[in-house]
Amino acid sequence: MSQPLTSGEIVPIIDFGGQTAQLIARRVRDAGVFSLLVSPSITPKELAALKPRGIILSGGPSSVYDPGAPTLDPAIFDMGLPILGICYGMQLACHLLGGKVDKANHREFGRAQLSISHASSRLLRGVPDHTTVWMSHGDQVQDPGGLFSPLASTPTCPNAVVEMNPSTGRTFFGVQFHPEVTHTPHGSDVIRNFLYDICKCEGHWRMTDFADAAVRRVREQVGSAHVICGLSGGVDSAVVAALLHKALGPQLHCVFVDTGLLRRGERQLVETTFRDHFRIDLRVADSEADFLADLAGVTDPQDKRKRIGKRFIDVFKAAAKSIPNATMLAQGTLYPDVIESGHGHSGQAAGIKLHHNVGGLPADLGFTLVEPLRDLFKDEVRKLGSVLGLPDQIVWRHPFPGPGLAVRVLGEVTKPKLDLLRHADEILLEEIVGADLYRKTSQVFAVLLPVRSVGVMGDGRTYESTIAIRAVETEDFMSADWSRIPYDVLARISSRIINEVRGVNRVVYDISSKPPATIEWE
Repeated sequence: MSQPLTSGEIVPIIDFGGQTAQLIARRVRDAGVFSLLVSPSITPKELAALKPRGIILSGGPSSVYDPGAPTLDPAIFDMGLPILGICYGMQLACHLLGGKVDKANHREFGRAQLSISHASSRLLRGVPDHTTVWMSHGDQVQDPGGLFSPLASTPTCPNAVVEMNPSTGRTFFGVQFHPEVTHTPHGSDVIRNFLYDICKCEGHWRMTDFADAAVRRVREQVGSAHVICGLSGGVDSAVVAALLHKALGPQLHCVFVDTGLLRRGERQLVETTFRDHFRIDLRVADSEADFLADLAGVTDPQDKRKRIGKRFIDVFKAAAKSIPNATMLAQGTLYPDVIESGHGHSGQAAGIKLHHNVGGLPADLGFTLVEPLRDLFKDEVRKLGSVLGLPDQIVWRHPFPGPGLAVRVLGEVTKPKLDLLRHADEILLEEIVGADLYRKTSQVFAVLLPVRSVGVMGDGRTYESTIAIRAVETEDFMSADWSRIPYDVLARISSRIINEVRGVNRVVYDISSKPPATIEWE
């Protein structure tokens, strides 16, 4: 197991495949304590080597009583460390230590009202006796057994919070709800209580620690090899480039691939910023024809991502031929990319969609991957970018998907469709910036729908395309809410797109949240 990115206090999370497992780590880091995800197969000896202050057991999609459900070494409960079990983690602990877990009579998904019966509990200190929590479970602890005492309940879950009896000599707390999500208003209080009142942490960890440790880890991984970095101009790849430039200097070679799937002016921005300002070795590959040929006739979103991922690798391999010892490929892969592609530590994470840089990569990659941001969320990447000295106009750019506009042109991708969408997207962003909404939104973009509708222009009938506008607000991009853009701004956007973009006669606004929708449409 590789060394953690900290030399101070740490609270590892045993990952059982929950969609919000890394979000727990992010909340712990926000509280000033370093955290990272580890596999359920970790041994007590390996855990002890981390010198943890405590352990958290994550949620997960499995049932503890099913054959093959992820589990852990029960000896971990005898390490003398405080342990917090969340959802599946709570159920697993109760299951292994004498309690009974079974299907709930009433499943709970979404908000529930928690009633605390033991307000003096160290875990629940400062939490109102009646509060809202976020639930997501079909099983529950039916009987906690003789080792656990209930601390709180909901109308349909009598054991929503439990504590192991102190007489056992173990310190264990379990919560059926998810304190890591923003939908649990006092969830951060629960996590901080565990860290500071129970684990006795001091909270000295900062993003500068991550940056310094990441530089050391990259140098150890790369050695004397040379690294190709796929630079797109987005914040993720920009931060990777800045981090690797600090760690490796001339061993880093950035490749910008002009796929033909980019926003207007993207190539010029990247060349100006990284070649002229940062003095990084930047090579540009003109590959529009190849990407469009790969996508011809393709309508399935997963197939698009796979084809794009393979073509990127082909381009990087071609670039590597002119760079001696270029055996490694750096990517701006983030944790949401990993977890949505079904690549959690437990092997149990549900696959939501293939990201071109994770599930979309070919088996015969030909490179060793360097992914220093793989455990971070978007907002943490922005903090790291600021620590590394990147300018605000890069750090605060809205995300742009690696497959580019190919996943915003629904259906078959063609150059005329891309040109139409580029024009509409440019108008949208101009109006969002002009209304001072760019920093108040997390991501804003246009989507070309495979829908044509009847309209009237100049007293004549039209039958033209539809543009959907998507604007969301989020902290971590694991969950998101649609932005309440003022009506007058939406009116200007719609009017300009319909009047200025030939081939569009209808604009619609997407008001779905994530979940159940994803942020991108494909």
